[in-house]
Amino acid sequence: DLYTRPLEAHETVLCVDEKTSLQPRTRLAPTRPARPGLPVRLEHEYLRHGALNLLAAFDTRSGKVYGQCYERKRQVEFIQFLEYLDRTISSDITVIHVVLDNLRVHKGQEVQAWLEKHPRFKFHFTPVHCSWMNQVEQWFGILQRKRFSLSDFDAKSDLKEKVLRFIEQWNRYAKPFKWTRRSFDKVLAKAEREALESAA
Repeated sequence: DLYTRPLEAHETVLCVDEKTSLQPRTRLAPTRPARPGLPVRLEHEYLRHGALNLLAAFDTRSGKVYGQCYERKRQVEFIQFLEYLDRTISSDITVIHVVLDNLRVHKGQEVQAWLEKHPRFKFHFTPVHCSWMNQVEQWFGILQRKRFSLSDFDAKSDLKEKVLRFIEQWNRYAKPFKWTRRSFDKVLAKAEREALESAA
């Protein structure tokens, strides 16, 4: 219903999740671009430089993405991201529906205390094992294909810069995903069939 019904002018729907353990890997030899008759040549040995976690929110009506990178993935960082959304989204929007999974971080006491002080945020949790219902997962798939299929970053700062630049570029031409009631019912029916088959 949140994805398909008309929204009031004071409402918005954001799909929120984390893309964790983004690892900047420096290849020991330069990646060679594709040439006629030759594929991309990628060095398989690399140096690790730690990892980052991307917290992102996908606006289901505009396709706009809000994103921030963090070193860790605790309630502290999640609240920092909520604060970022609160600062960024116009005060004219008095109801922010947030679709997210059942990760413990999303339900912790610190988060609950924050929500009590920020009543315009309304959390809606997807059923267990139904990550496909969160539209930001579709966007993560695009990010993975566009920026991480050939992972070659000098450092965490380089990775962060390129991820945030991708978000900026995406938002210039952002479009929402087509999510109709019919398509939702079709996918839900498939999920129910698979659940019944696995239980049999």
